[in-house]
Amino acid sequence: MKVFAMLGALNMAMGVILGAFAAHSLKQQLSPDMLAVFQVGVQYQIYHALGLLLVSLLLLYFPDANGLRTGGWILLAGIVLFSGSLYLLSLTGISWFGPVTPLGGAAFIIGWLWIAYAVIKA
Repeated sequence: MKVFAMLGALNMAMGVILGAFAAHSLKQQLSPDMLAVFQVGVQYQIYHALGLLLVSLLLLYFPDANGLRTGGWILLAGIVLFSGSLYLLSLTGISWFGPVTPLGGAAFIIGWLWIAYAVIKA
């Protein structure tokens, strides 16, 4: 439970830092399109950081639901793959990172479905 609360809080902090960095420093460095790509990464990181915090709360009510932990780890993988690939794509311009993004999106979907199944099963 503590692990997901910590991961959620750290990802929230990182999302805020990266959002501020984009708004203040990257605005002059990136094209408007690449800045928008970076911001999508920030948004999804923050959304799913909240999801990690939710997993920690759900573990209070369903402590024996092992699937909650698995779902949380899958959400974290989604943050790394989805947001991370968008950050790298926008900062480097290397198009190879683009195809990684849907893998992160798939991880988000699978993670949320896994969490739903774990709660139903509990």
